[in-house]
Amino acid sequence: MKKLGIVRIGVYSLVALALAGALRFTPRLPDTDAKAADVMITQAATPAWKLRYDTLESGESLAKLLQRDGMSDESASHALRAATEDATLDPRRIPAGMPVTMKSAAADSEPSEVTLQLAIDRVVRLTRTGDTWTGKEVRLPWTTDTIIVAGTITSNLYDAVDASAPTLPASARQQLTWTIADDVYQYRIDMSRDLQPGDSFRVAAERSVAPNGAVRIGKVVASTFTLSGKTIAAVHFNSKGSSGEYYDQDGRSMRSAFLRAPLSFRRISSVFGMREHPILGIVRAHKGTDYAAAAGTPVRAIGDGVVVRKGWSNGYGNLLEIRHRNGFHSRYGHLSRFAAGIHVGSRVTQAETIAYVGSTGLATGPHLHFEILVDGVQRDPRKILAQISGDPITKSERAAFDSVRDMLLGELGQPVNGVTKLASR
Repeated sequence: MKKLGIVRIGVYSLVALALAGALRFTPRLPDTDAKAADVMITQAATPAWKLRYDTLESGESLAKLLQRDGMSDESASHALRAATEDATLDPRRIPAGMPVTMKSAAADSEPSEVTLQLAIDRVVRLTRTGDTWTGKEVRLPWTTDTIIVAGTITSNLYDAVDASAPTLPASARQQLTWTIADDVYQYRIDMSRDLQPGDSFRVAAERSVAPNGAVRIGKVVASTFTLSGKTIAAVHFNSKGSSGEYYDQDGRSMRSAFLRAPLSFRRISSVFGMREHPILGIVRAHKGTDYAAAAGTPVRAIGDGVVVRKGWSNGYGNLLEIRHRNGFHSRYGHLSRFAAGIHVGSRVTQAETIAYVGSTGLATGPHLHFEILVDGVQRDPRKILAQISGDPITKSERAAFDSVRDMLLGELGQPVNGVTKLASR
């Protein structure tokens, strides 16, 4: 028994020594908490490679990053020269946070390849042969298709798009919402006030997918919006004789003389009509529309015109008034400040930034008070602006437009289940 115990002790000692040796020579896993990480890549009958991942810090030069990751001053200088001369990289325009990957042989202290990820679809690869570096910019291809999204309004357009397109990334859903509201329907529909529960929309839009899976929403090619049973279609059409990119089903431009709202970020807090004044505490006519927005939000001119009034105006606070064609005037109140170059007599163009949201005058918080006057009489902005339509398609282009409209609206009418890829594109 004593001899057997000695044998067991000897076996256990050999096992312990073998285990200790295995642990000693097993490569460490990469440190995931570190800013830069090294990863060993080994395959049978091939040399071991080391990959090092890093990111460019804010205010840091690319040369400093390369040196921090093990390159000599001379080698970093040669690599940067190759990047600027061969790949035409401007070191002053490299974004902070840019991912950098370095590849080197395990036995080599100097990297043999450096990859700079300038954008989702743009990389610069620097390669070393001996002491010579060469650079090449590579554009990674996006895959583009056309998708259809259909939804029903329950509260607002953001929620409807989110609910109908859950497979799209959040950024793509937001981009689609903005395109519908600000590019296609901003002259016809006030997305803050005109939508009602049960209203619906369909939209066909271009989708691009990057090699890393990122999604980008391009132009809307066709859409329909049904409000209280009335449908407003919009078709993308390249016209040589009419203004705008989108036209309704009757061939009238979706672009008109006036925007429906003076803010691109729209949230109305008070509508036209009688209300209790929030400061004075009395009921009086509210002859305009209030847009709640953060202080400093840019205010846009709703149409081309001439500034006829600028300055302090009692309860309005800082006020700007613009004269437009056909007896129309627009007023913008409670402004924090005016845009540079804006003065009485200035000519402004539609969508030009003219001022910034504030809370001057009789205001409980930051918002824009907006008015429309026609021949000196204040009118409800929502109603009066909705009556103004765009120019019709020219007669010479009518047949071509009708053909494009019928094709696109026909494709838009196909069955939709979530985000549906358009088969014909």
